[in-house]
Formats: sequence, structure tokens, C-alpha cells
Amino acid sequence: MEKAQRTDIATLGEFGLIRRLTEEISLKNASSLKGVGDDAAVLDYAGKRVLVTTDLLLEGVHFDLTYVPLKHLGYKAAVVNFSDIYAMNGQPRQITVSLGISRRFSIEEMEELYAGIRLACDIYGVDLVGGDTSASLTGLTLSITCIGEGEEGKIVCRDGAKENDLICVSGDLGAAYMGLQLLEREKSVFAGEKDFTPAFEGREYILERQLKPEARKDIIVELDKRHILPTAMMDISDGLSSELLHICRQSHTGCRIYEDRIPIDYQTAAMAEEFNMSLVTAALNGGEDYELLFTVPLDRHDDVAAISGVHIIGYITAPSLGAALISRDGNEITLQAQGWNSLAEEPDPTKEEPTINP
Repeated sequence: MEKAQRTDIATLGEFGLIRRLTEEISLKNASSLKGVGDDAAVLDYAGKRVLVTTDLLLEGVHFDLTYVPLKHLGYKAAVVNFSDIYAMNGQPRQITVSLGISRRFSIEEMEELYAGIRLACDIYGVDLVGGDTSASLTGLTLSITCIGEGEEGKIVCRDGAKENDLICVSGDLGAAYMGLQLLEREKSVFAGEKDFTPAFEGREYILERQLKPEARKDIIVELDKRHILPTAMMDISDGLSSELLHICRQSHTGCRIYEDRIPIDYQTAAMAEEFNMSLVTAALNGGEDYELLFTVPLDRHDDVAAISGVHIIGYITAPSLGAALISRDGNEITLQAQGWNSLAEEPDPTKEEPTINP
């Protein structure tokens, strides 16, 4: 944005900025009766179950604008909220967007951010119906709340897994984390050089997984087509091990997953080798994949296995057996919640290897 036109946000003020960013937004869903422009949005769900989720993103904690384009940031911020609704077997319908903006940002830059949010809304059929803006002394803060709907009897929580259920994941794991490692490496090499060209060739997939993730609406559609209702489900934002332990803890079960069944893309494996990093640790603990982790009854094995992009990686056990990974050589490795934690003193999902049982 350095060479583009820059208009100081103060020239419009808070309400002028809101009008500028939202004046061309049109509503898509019948449940959206009134959107931006009043004291509150008006929604009508006509007996549907309402789902609400929210995410807070802070500059310097959750994103680095050195390598994250504002349009990508807006897109990702919206999509990760949609993902939470799909993880409940629901459909996202509306979002509200709240911004904390420091003086270093221009109107044009905020338009770029909103362009990403609006693109995500257009692709997933979601309405932007409100929000708030404020001055910030600490850079950019972005908070999005998503409202969705679910059918009675079809909402899936984390606490329904049963012994002998199959454990399934969509897509592949670890790519977003390896994309982040690549971006951080190139940032350290960059060091402010004017003619710097980052070494991204051949690594486009892992970069896209970090910068522009997608919510797995397609998997929800396929499950519904086959009349498969998961017994438990959540999206993988903090790492497979952390999310699976959430399901086991809330369902009062144990689990076994197999290292050789964890889906990993070639670019992820190549990047892990280049960094001399444990591939399985990255896949288990990296996070930000936004794939779906879910359990289904054993008798639905053939039906769920027929869904493109879904992998059966293990099964639910009795709680007394605990949660473990079966390595390629047959060893049992205790699963630990080592996913990223923004409140930790030194968040690092690859700091420790999983502990092998004696």
C-alpha cells in the first residue's frame, strides 16, 4: 500500500468509514431482515437453532502484516468463524465485524481488509450485518462474530463420541504450520532489503493454507447427502492432538490414532525435512489447518470412507486406555495437547516431542 493513494481515516470519521466500507453490501439470507445501519441487526430464524461464535485477532499475536496481505487477513478472519459453525454441523448466515485501528492505517488499507471479508461472505453465502470501529494504540485488532443456524437433532457437539466410533479428518494436516515457518524464515532473511525476493517457488500450497484457508462446507454437504450424522465434531484450529483430546475429555473416552494414516501433503513433508523438523509433530500440533475432525459409528465405515478428502485415522476407546498415537513401528505414544497457545510465555508447538510410554 506504500505507493497507492492513502487517505487519512480522520477525514471520514468513524461513521463515515463505516458507510464507506459497508455501503455496497447486500443481504443474501431470508433470516437477515435488517443489517448495517441501525442500532442492531434484525434476524429471523423461525424456530431454527441459533449458533454463535467469535474470534479475536491481534496484530503481533495472531498475524504479522510484514507478510500477511490485508485482503488475505480479512478473508481468513471471516472463514475461520465460518469453520466453527460448520464444525457444529450448522450453516453460517451472518457476521459482525469490529475493528481497532491505529493511525498508521489508511482508508484504502481498510478497504483492502474489507474486500477480503466481503469475498469470503460472497463465496460462502454469508451476510455482513454490523460491527463496530474504534481507535487503537496497539496496531490492528479484528474481531468477528458469526451467527449460524442448525436443525434440531442435527447439531453436533464435542461430547458425543462413543467407544468404537471411527475417528475421521478431512484434507491434510500440518501444511498451515509449515507455511508459517516458511514465511517467518523469509521475513528474517528479508531484514528490510529493497530488492528482496522470497524463496516461495514450489511452496504455493503451504503458503495458501496459512494465508487463505478454507472452511470445509463441502464435507458438511457430503455428510448430509449420505445421511451421516457425526457423533462428535470440531475444527482443527489448535492442532489435531489438542482437538482430539478435547473430544475425548468431553465425551469421557480414550482414543487410538495411527501415524501412518495421518494425511500429509508432499509440500508439507518437504518443508519439514528442509527445516529438520519432526513431520508428525507438525501434523499433530501445528494448528490453523481448519479441517474437520469428527467421529462416526463403526457401521458407517464404508459410507464415510467413500467421501473424497476424508481419512479414517483411528478409533475411540474406553477412557481407561487413554489417548495415544500408534507410531509406524508399533509403539504407543501418549497424546499431549501441545497446540499453539497465545497466552503461553513462549508458544511453540514444536518445542517438545510427544512422550513415549515406558
